[in-house]
Amino acid sequence: MKIALAQLNYTIGDFDSNRKKIVECIDSAKSQSAQLIVFAEQAISGAPAYDLLNKVSFLDLCEETLRDIASHCENISVLIGLPVQCSNKTISVAALIENKKIKRYIGKKTIRSRDESSYLSPSKGCEYIKIAGKKVAVVVGEDIHTEQEYGEYADLIINLCNSPYSRGIIEKRYDFYRQLAFMTGKSIVFVNNVGAQTDIVYDGSSGIINSRGEAVTLLKSFSEDFRIIELDADHEPVRLPEQNKTVNVYHAIKLGLQDYFAKNGFKTACLGLSGGIDSAVVVSLAAEALGPENVRVLLMPSQFSSDHSVEDARALAENLGIEYQVVPINETFAALTTTLGPVFGELPFDVTEENMQSRIRGMMMMAISNKFGNILLATSNKSEIAVGYGTLYGDTVGALSIIGDLYKSEVYDLARYINRDRQIIPVSTIVKAPSAELRLEQKDSDSLPPYDILDAILYRMIEEGQSREEIINAGFNEKDVYKVYNLVLKSEFKRYQSCPTLRLSTCTLRINRRLPLTNKYGY
Repeated sequence: MKIALAQLNYTIGDFDSNRKKIVECIDSAKSQSAQLIVFAEQAISGAPAYDLLNKVSFLDLCEETLRDIASHCENISVLIGLPVQCSNKTISVAALIENKKIKRYIGKKTIRSRDESSYLSPSKGCEYIKIAGKKVAVVVGEDIHTEQEYGEYADLIINLCNSPYSRGIIEKRYDFYRQLAFMTGKSIVFVNNVGAQTDIVYDGSSGIINSRGEAVTLLKSFSEDFRIIELDADHEPVRLPEQNKTVNVYHAIKLGLQDYFAKNGFKTACLGLSGGIDSAVVVSLAAEALGPENVRVLLMPSQFSSDHSVEDARALAENLGIEYQVVPINETFAALTTTLGPVFGELPFDVTEENMQSRIRGMMMMAISNKFGNILLATSNKSEIAVGYGTLYGDTVGALSIIGDLYKSEVYDLARYINRDRQIIPVSTIVKAPSAELRLEQKDSDSLPPYDILDAILYRMIEEGQSREEIINAGFNEKDVYKVYNLVLKSEFKRYQSCPTLRLSTCTLRINRRLPLTNKYGY
């Protein structure tokens, strides 16, 4: 069997664009005598479509687009994903098209994702079809992970999937398919979505694994790809690419940022550049993803800003070739404190004045966003967001957070990767002690444990769901653990007001880890 794999970047609800891409691949497959072409789950609609899946008009457009696609499918079989309405419920299916006719729908039974559980209903699950003389088990989405006795009913397993990127998922996915192919003695074809939809990034990484558990062909990660292969020919095994966590995160963020702007019709970005590591990494990624001509920054020093921070910020902006302006906030801060003086009276300088500085900067960045039509990028990292080390309506403002699912230590890893070929981010930015510079000689370590310790505690707490006692028993200081736990619990209200964050981990705050804002359970 000659089979084509089409790994495409779809846009939710853009039926004309999605159809055009799909038809172009079908035409290409036909011209090369492919007998079957496979697309991803929910290719026609784009995913996740959330409440659009409950709209009859949306589902009607899905099926209308499917019929249009079918009209191009003479002399070829097609497996393509879409949502359809069935008995007043919406299910995710693989549609089988043969010779311009829609032959059947094969539905998904297992609904695990929170992005789907409120919008999709279970269907029958795996079904068997015959294509080019081969018995094929067609499996949609997570059904591939449920126990299934394929026996002699299938020569080949095809999985239309919709698996988002998270740290370590690509190698885990490859390992799963290799083990399944070896255990069942069946070749497996899997086609995944690629591209970003707001905060979700799909990495693609589709492929074919033979019955010995060897990769026959692998499609690219983080970009569209199209491949045709003769399934019954002898193929040299393809070596699985080595996965580097930092490199994959870099490509995931770049793809997420590009698609967020392109699919929403945005052109230019802005952010505040402080001379610190977080804003340095965000602006470097933005310049790479959007082009330096489409990024502008403000340097907003106060009387507490160090000279080297301003110099580092200038050097970075000039290294990137982006537009920047220096707008000190001293006078604005002085005017605000004077205005509030009669209210504050003789109360001493504290976190109030620190937050006022941050909110002045947030207001100025929103003014730039409004005046010039730039999209403001938030610069807080996961460590800070987890413990609430960020000013609400200050440094948390923004339309999209691209490092909000990365711990501080991972931000440093990204900075070093950005500098892999030449020094873009000044070395002093990377090596100096982190500081918000909102008071004299302030350091993050004044309020928090060192980031290597903080991140290790947070990872065990958030990603692994460990209790305080488990983390303490692992060797961490009891005082540090209790402090971090309390900070995480107390700052939940801030996360309720956060902007969309690119999902890069297995447990994104406010998405995979959702706690009631009002609760007395301290776990």
